[in-house]
Amino acid sequence: MSQQSLKVLSYNIHKGFSHFNTHYLLDNIRDVVRAVDADLVFLQEVIGENVKHRRRINNWVPETQFEFLADSVWPFHAYGKNAIYSHGHHGNAVLSKTPFQVLGNIELSQFSISRRGMLMGETKTGIYVLCVHLGLFAWERRRQLQIIIDEIESRIDPGAPLILAGDFNDWHMQVHRILDKRLGLQEAYLSRHQRVARTFPVGLPLLKMDRIYYRNMDAVNALCFSGTPWSRLSDHCALYAEFSLSL
Repeated sequence: MSQQSLKVLSYNIHKGFSHFNTHYLLDNIRDVVRAVDADLVFLQEVIGENVKHRRRINNWVPETQFEFLADSVWPFHAYGKNAIYSHGHHGNAVLSKTPFQVLGNIELSQFSISRRGMLMGETKTGIYVLCVHLGLFAWERRRQLQIIIDEIESRIDPGAPLILAGDFNDWHMQVHRILDKRLGLQEAYLSRHQRVARTFPVGLPLLKMDRIYYRNMDAVNALCFSGTPWSRLSDHCALYAEFSLSL
């Protein structure tokens, strides 16, 4: 067994648009994500298909957004379709430099106009990866959190390395306290800086929305990408963490 380094990025890409939906910036998003060179990338609000945008936007890519972002850097990737509408769908995605198997796209939706989910997988080295996007209402998140806890407790060995990352919409830290108490999860930015990162809105980050939780590894670095060029992209800051673990 040897010590390995694992670099992780989590980013709500806002379907490839700028904060106020004035510009389509997927090319720029790909540039900054590639520059981070993470081993695992957790993405939220990723468009799988949108017929209207395909017709109207000149630089709309022919492949899916997650395939375009993965390019040749992350040969292994998965997409969890959450919100489905007449002209397309969007959801969460995970990009990986090493092979992994999808264990399921877990339905978290609590009502029809707020479609949410958790994409769950396992790398060939036995690291469990869970990419999540929770709802806007506290009661909604509580119910979603119970589903997440049930899935983790029933399907993942307590001693296995685990990363749960994404947009938690948890600015009051209620979800955080439950994840800590029930599952023993730590949050990377909090571990390194003694506070949770403020990630929304990107121009003036005030709310603690995005997190990278982990278990059975050590956080050795954590960053919140809020300055240029990130401040011109999406509506969320991106989070980065580096871990050390025994494999």
